[in-house]
Amino acid sequence: MSWNICVIGAGKIGQMIASLLHASSNYSVTVADRDLQALSVLNRQGIATRQIDVSDDHEMAQGMAGFDAVISAAPFFLTPNIARAAKIAGAHYFDLTEDVAATNAVRELAADSKTAFMPQCGLAPGFVGIAGASLAAEFDELDSLHMRVGALPLYPTNALKYNLTWSTDGLINEYCNPCDAIVNGQRVKTAPLEDYEVLGHDGVEYECFNTSGGLGTLPETLEGKAQAVSYRSIRYPGHCDILKLLLKDLGLEHRRDLLKDIFETALPRTDQDVVLVYCTAKGRIDGALREKSLINKSFARTLNGQVWSAIQVTTAAGVLGVVDLMRTGGLPSTGFVRQEQVALADFLNTEFGRLYRAGDVTEQNKAA
Repeated sequence: MSWNICVIGAGKIGQMIASLLHASSNYSVTVADRDLQALSVLNRQGIATRQIDVSDDHEMAQGMAGFDAVISAAPFFLTPNIARAAKIAGAHYFDLTEDVAATNAVRELAADSKTAFMPQCGLAPGFVGIAGASLAAEFDELDSLHMRVGALPLYPTNALKYNLTWSTDGLINEYCNPCDAIVNGQRVKTAPLEDYEVLGHDGVEYECFNTSGGLGTLPETLEGKAQAVSYRSIRYPGHCDILKLLLKDLGLEHRRDLLKDIFETALPRTDQDVVLVYCTAKGRIDGALREKSLINKSFARTLNGQVWSAIQVTTAAGVLGVVDLMRTGGLPSTGFVRQEQVALADFLNTEFGRLYRAGDVTEQNKAA
């Protein structure tokens, strides 16, 4: 059965999602945005578009009528409005938000819904939660699960060793908001930029530190089952110290508008990027203490005749993999749906989840 999808948001990720859906025989797609210039880019590719005011719930609900599902690729602060409109229209709802408050609003809408509401479906939260939950399920007794994700420039040239590859608002949220975690078996809030660690992969050294939003609902699901669960962002060494100078010493954590202006003025965007997912779990299997890791490394690539960045591919594949599972009956079709309800093997075998296979998902098992 084919589905008719409405994508809200014609930015970089929305364009990638629309392109993949447009090339699939299982979907038809329309992209809605108020920016006519952004929509014209999609029109030239033969993708249907419509102008819509996302601040008007009634107008959005009318615009969503007749669609099987709505995917929000809009900024996080628009999430509750878009989810409400999807509910009124009777469509399944998916989004990419990392914002905890926005996700809680979606959960409330899902409580009595006749359709499915599945937020946090991109890369992190999203695919990393599917991968982490899959690792956790392999243990008879889970001690710890640590998930790390980095969307990084391949060729860093500035002191931050960073380029903008996705939403600046989302990036600042990650650096400034409290982080969900499990510590000593209890769900807690931890400070961003803390719990610093260094790791290496393929001869490259990285640093990692707490950031907000990447765990999704995993702390809630794993509370009482694990002693430690965390999410950390991966960066090149030196990034964290500069962030602490900007956010703490200069007080820009209280001036997010100014911080956004600085980032968008000083940091160029790049499509020459790499996305690294690095999950590690430890616990007991058949009485023996074991550790397992899952690593995925994705690069920019050409799809359907167009070059897409690694963050575009991995984020779009994250949401479309679960959309495909729901379309084919592999996920609940009503209420609130979590990433950890998705089996990794099922996800990787979907039309879009297969894009992660190019990242060489590997599992490294070793006795502790």
